Amino acid sequence: MNQTSGEAAPFNRYQILVVVILAFTQFTVILDFMIMSPLGDILMKSMRLSPSEFGLAVSAYAFSAGLSGFLTAGFSDRFDRKKLLLFFYIGFIVGTVLCGIAHTYLFLVVARIFTGLFGGVIGSISMAIVADLFTLQQRGRVMGFVQMAFGASQVLGIPIGLYIANGWGWEAPFLMVAVLSVLIAGMVTFYLKPVNAHLGVKSEKSAFGHLLHTLAQRHYRIGFLSTALLSVGGFMMMPFGSAFAINNLHITEQQLPILFMVSGLATLVIMPFIGRFSDRIDKYKLFVIASLWLMIMCIWYTNLSVTPLWAAIALNVMLMAGVTSRMVPSSALVSAVPELKDRGAFMSINASLQQVAGGIAAALAGKIVVQQTNFSPLEHYDVVGYAVVAISVVSLLMMYRVDRLVKARTEANYKAKMSVVEES
Repeated sequence: MNQTSGEAAPFNRYQILVVVILAFTQFTVILDFMIMSPLGDILMKSMRLSPSEFGLAVSAYAFSAGLSGFLTAGFSDRFDRKKLLLFFYIGFIVGTVLCGIAHTYLFLVVARIFTGLFGGVIGSISMAIVADLFTLQQRGRVMGFVQMAFGASQVLGIPIGLYIANGWGWEAPFLMVAVLSVLIAGMVTFYLKPVNAHLGVKSEKSAFGHLLHTLAQRHYRIGFLSTALLSVGGFMMMPFGSAFAINNLHITEQQLPILFMVSGLATLVIMPFIGRFSDRIDKYKLFVIASLWLMIMCIWYTNLSVTPLWAAIALNVMLMAGVTSRMVPSSALVSAVPELKDRGAFMSINASLQQVAGGIAAALAGKIVVQQTNFSPLEHYDVVGYAVVAISVVSLLMMYRVDRLVKARTEANYKAKMSVVEES
């Protein structure tokens, strides 16, 4: 049975509400993380940070998020997912406030670690909720809409954050995110129903035993490695995006919000289209096309020098199209790997490895990229682009194995279901 054939399954009204709630939570979490990139140039200049030090500040969130994912994986299938989401979201809000009141580099790094401990788990809980409440034939569209948060953060959050940072300092955008997150926490509390069907699947294992069991599954490890490789590629370029635009492309600080806003608008248009498309055609083929496009744009973009604003915007949009277009099909495929009883643990470990891989990538990029002064061009950013291409090639091979695994399971489930129908 072809998982991509036929008409896309429709959503009911509550499923639409769930998508909206998860999209809003993802918007704030992604914005909190993404804002570090456009604030990079301001932070490096105001705190007199080297690329390596800034890379560490970005990595601090990722490493702590990765640690948190491992620590919570064994417990994630033992609680109502709504309660887990609220607990970690409140911790994320507290951490974001701490970032907003940080006035030293050490305080900022510690605050990013605290925020990562809570914020890094929210994505995995959201993915588990999606896998619990939506069929595989619906998940492409769900991922498309939920991950619109990535584009929305660029359209609304990052430009507004940059304007606020220019007027009131780099700390102000974090406080803006915290205030918005309090409102969204209210939506989760009052409108999201308990998500606890997995609690009916009893497990004899302890929390630690459940973690080891999930890690021991060979087909799960294929999904983990695929996600980690995708994260390495994405995190290597992102932290120095604003510094590269200002110091190499000669985009001004006043033009930078426009660059992010237009790129984000393009993402908002692309994501739902890719989501619907991935529910109608083969998800892996779509992933291959997006990956090849991303490789071309990576080499092109990282080798740019002084560039007019219109050209920088056009190339940035094309680059983001490749990044976002492979996120949707890959997320949908990986979400189909775990069984119901292991889903929370799988998503937690998956998110953990994703964050750790991203932290390593950001730290490596900080070692590769060189800047002689805070106002001189970045050097060796093209090397980062070539590294992303090499990693993307390996990602294609790993995601192929995930695709084969998912299709084999779908076929087996279909045959088992038909056998039951025939016997009855």
